[in-house]
Amino acid sequence: MYPELYLYVERARARELRAEARRQARARRARGGVEVRVRALETRLGWVLVETGLRLVHRYH
Repeated sequence: MYPELYLYVERARARELRAEARRQARARRARGGVEVRVRALETRLGWVLVETGLRLVHRYH
């Protein structure tokens, strides 16, 4: 995988993880946070799909 592309994806993921952590902390204070857990799962699944796609592109090009 191209190093600059990998770093870009990792930085974007880190920003999203930090934002998600802030949202989760606020949600826990406000209520149980079920919606936050679902959103976190959707975000993780999305990043797994992005990473898988990048690996496939790198493998076949």
